[in-house]
Amino acid sequence: MITYNWNCKTVDAYVETGGNDDVVYNVHWIVTGTTTEGDEEYSSTNIGTQVLNIDDITNFIPFDELTNDEVVAWTQATMGAEQVAAIETNIANAINLDINPVSITLTIGEPVPSVE
Repeated sequence: MITYNWNCKTVDAYVETGGNDDVVYNVHWIVTGTTTEGDEEYSSTNIGTQVLNIDDITNFIPFDELTNDEVVAWTQATMGAEQVAAIETNIANAINLDINPVSITLTIGEPVPSVE
């Protein structure tokens, strides 16, 4: 089972807009998936940014009261379930290729490494 960790702690914010200070409008997200197979831990990470729609802020949360969970929720809601699933599937596929490689890099004149 792969565990996904969404880190949305780094944001861009307008100093002031709509009568509010430090308004988050862009999220720099990092998603890391990890799993354990036997004694080995495998992980893969995707990064990106997501612009938030701040046109109609109804329940403004001051920056010093924001949590990662709240910003993750905003980010995922803006992305939509399909894009969130695509990011997590991409990570899962990368981890599965680490566990079960289909290609390796070889060097002429060097021994072929064992694939377990």
